[in-house]
Amino acid sequence: MINVSDPRVVHVLQGQVVATAAPSQILTTILGSCISACMRDPVLRLGGMNHFLLPGDDPRKSNSIRYGARSMEELINALLRKGAARDRLEVWLFGGADLLRMGTGVGEANCAFATAFVETEGFSLRGTDLGGSRGRRVRFCPYTGEISIRLMQTAPVERRVAPRMSCPDVELF
Repeated sequence: MINVSDPRVVHVLQGQVVATAAPSQILTTILGSCISACMRDPVLRLGGMNHFLLPGDDPRKSNSIRYGARSMEELINALLRKGAARDRLEVWLFGGADLLRMGTGVGEANCAFATAFVETEGFSLRGTDLGGSRGRRVRFCPYTGEISIRLMQTAPVERRVAPRMSCPDVELF
């Protein structure tokens, strides 16, 4: 179990990218329809994680890191700045669930984008855990390359109906 008050644990939130070479650093995130890519240079034992919400590129061209293209570029560049070699980068992809089973297609589109990006860029795809209907908790240690995934419990969707309110008779003038 991860102790969230431990300074070695960094939680990667939506729209964030974290890269590290610290031997004791653990990166974590919680995913639904979002995607997280874990990348690592196994020779230098450094790596990072991103967490993006939407596939592709920002249609408004604001270069938002919430979009997959920008998030993946930011992660790659952060690793290269730390000395990683592009041809050695290994990638694992997680997320893309349809949590509410609403069929919006966001999770599926995220999965398709992420796998196509890795393939197009020529990275070594070491593993995936994509799709489904359950969220995931991801834990990644870039130094050792250890990754653990915990599927979240499914919970029934609770629907609340507003109680009927009695209104006094309305008198019009």
